[in-house]
Amino acid sequence: MIIRIDQTSPDPVYQQIRDQIVASIAHGELLPADRLPSVRALASDLGVNLHTVNKAYAVLRDEGYLVMRGRSGAVIADFQHAATPERIAANAAKLEEALRQLALEHRAQGGTEQTFINAAKTQAERIFAEQSTSETRGA
Repeated sequence: MIIRIDQTSPDPVYQQIRDQIVASIAHGELLPADRLPSVRALASDLGVNLHTVNKAYAVLRDEGYLVMRGRSGAVIADFQHAATPERIAANAAKLEEALRQLALEHRAQGGTEQTFINAAKTQAERIFAEQSTSETRGA
């Protein structure tokens, strides 16, 4: 797993770390029970404050992507088996709100319902096709 920080991005560094770890999980590069580097090691590798990495790991833990195991560090959670009904519902609500916000922005910029649906469908197909390709390579 390679994480790259874009200092010119408007996104906070902890969010960039979080997003790239989620993408690595989605692409099958990180699997349940895989260990992540320690907070100190990743902070050193990226040249960022350890509190920044700690915040990214804490967000990932709170979202159910990581399990923190004391001295063993951060481990990728088996979301499909470990997620509680409350976590699943919270994530569904978060997804719906993010989609709602994107739809509002799209509409405010003159977009139509159909162009929004087409764009969402295209991106979903792209992501799930990438996953199928990576699963085929791993088999």
